[in-house]
Amino acid sequence: MRLSKFLAHSGYCSRREAEKLIEENKVIINGKSCQDFSYRVKDNDKVYIGKTLIKKQTEIQLFALYKPRGFITSKKDELNRKTVYDLLPNSKKNLISIGRLDFNTEGLLLFTNNGDYARYYELPENKIRRTYDVKVYGNIKSTDMKKIRSGILIDGIKHNVEEIILTKKLKTNNWFKVELVEGKNREIRKIFESLNLVVNRIIRKKYGEYSLNKMKLGEFKKLITKNI
Repeated sequence: MRLSKFLAHSGYCSRREAEKLIEENKVIINGKSCQDFSYRVKDNDKVYIGKTLIKKQTEIQLFALYKPRGFITSKKDELNRKTVYDLLPNSKKNLISIGRLDFNTEGLLLFTNNGDYARYYELPENKIRRTYDVKVYGNIKSTDMKKIRSGILIDGIKHNVEEIILTKKLKTNNWFKVELVEGKNREIRKIFESLNLVVNRIIRKKYGEYSLNKMKLGEFKKLITKNI
């Protein structure tokens, strides 16, 4: 197994983070530093990052968190804000988040012990749908709905949705169901803001085949364990 894949499979980090560790000469194999991305890890190799022995995984685990608003999806934050890892048990602090939810977005956030598994769920070409309930202030026109469905160009970047449905019409606010297969930074907010509408709340309800169901705010639970 190639070194970067071995590190990602170990659950220590994502594939992208693994490549950075190799590049920064932080990976030690059998007592010697290794910057060879093509190195194939053998069964008897001893692979370390710092003082941590990296072991080959035998199973993939997947967990769910009902992320509240006011938490950043990161292990550390330069502004000292609370992170989603503050909500995880001490024994699960090394898990990898699958994608992100921004600071003011709540809902389903998946974690895994396997970097390649995380990457599979994140890649747009795998067409894994994310479903959101979105509360928007202001009345939306039918022409705006057509614009969203056909794709909106914002600052030179095309923003597409798989589906958008008006689910509840209130006096000053409306609720929408929005489905995406790619989660660009603040994408839903940018789409509505480009139409002069204000997003008051975003809740991710589903990611692929997994959903919040009856999870409570801040709840963390295991979903699956399967052998590699």
